[in-house]
Amino acid sequence: MLKSLYHKNKTFTIGILGGGQLAKMLALAAYRLGLNVAIIEKEEQSPAGDMTKFDFPKGWANPEELQNFIKVSDLITLENEFIDPAIIEKIEEQRIVYPNSKTVRLVQDKFIQKTTFKNAGIPVPEFKSIEKYEDVVEFASKYSYPAVIKSRKFGYDGYGNATVFNEEEAKSAIQRFSLNEQRKDIYIESFVDFSKELAVMVVRNQTGEIAVYPCVETIQYRHICHSVIAPAEIDEKLRKKAMEIAISCVESINGVGIFGIELFLTKDKNILVNEIAPRPHNSGHYTIEACFTSQFENCLRAVCGLPLGSTNMITPAAVMINLLGTREGGGTPSSVINLLRHPKVHLHLYNKKSSRIGRKMGHITALGNSQTEAYNRAKSASDALEW
Repeated sequence: MLKSLYHKNKTFTIGILGGGQLAKMLALAAYRLGLNVAIIEKEEQSPAGDMTKFDFPKGWANPEELQNFIKVSDLITLENEFIDPAIIEKIEEQRIVYPNSKTVRLVQDKFIQKTTFKNAGIPVPEFKSIEKYEDVVEFASKYSYPAVIKSRKFGYDGYGNATVFNEEEAKSAIQRFSLNEQRKDIYIESFVDFSKELAVMVVRNQTGEIAVYPCVETIQYRHICHSVIAPAEIDEKLRKKAMEIAISCVESINGVGIFGIELFLTKDKNILVNEIAPRPHNSGHYTIEACFTSQFENCLRAVCGLPLGSTNMITPAAVMINLLGTREGGGTPSSVINLLRHPKVHLHLYNKKSSRIGRKMGHITALGNSQTEAYNRAKSASDALEW
């Protein structure tokens, strides 16, 4: 891989399945490494597609478009886990893909994901597949309400989850899921009374070499990640335990690439795995400015067989705040002037063409000597942005 990556007569091209902000930031890291990027996405003018002449906007469901994308790509990775593994298998007949189809199959279905982790001895909440309503009754009689009914596939940012407090709410949630073809397969999970939500980014290459980023705290707003505090303000032993659990998650699925592992810190100081994402993750955006090697560069290093970069922070603390859409309409802010009057923050706008309430439109990162200092800088700047 290393020989072909920097061959003197050819620029190596990374193909990315997906064209959103994660692909955009992967592309920026790729260009810094002297690599080309190809993007396939089911829309014109995607954030990452705008950056390359190798843009395939008819999507991977179009056989001809997919083949043209494969043809120009030397190696392929992905920016989301919602691609049918059968399509990844088709690509693997011609190109290497990381994470591969076997890994995606283990994580795309959240019930299979949880089962895989449980079988590996990784701590997860109690859970059970729902085939009929009596499964919910049985589960609730053992673990009580509240409980969380979840879609096995295609759930994100709170979509596909329903917290239920009694039998009537459970019946109503099951009925809603049954009407949604994309999210009709469901399971039930015990409600976790957590004190903090944590996340850890883990990068792993083909030889099994692993690098792990600091454990961070994530703060949600309406089920969407709003801010990330790095490192998490918890006991050092708990941070190390979270990192060890995150590594075990990636090893259990034989993952190659970058992985975001979301965890719960319970009120009695236990750590449980919520879920894993086989791609760059919102909780790792702070690494662009705050670490020696960003999650995006390390993702590329891992899938390309390059040495992994240092995951250490170059600052005592960092805070990332997501810029979430507040209205329906265009994706361009009215003005960034007041925000840019804050000299010690880093602004990232994703160049999405349309906004909707809660949509991730960009993010801000601030560094500091403490989490409080970094948060105040980031919050003051984000409040100054005009949409």
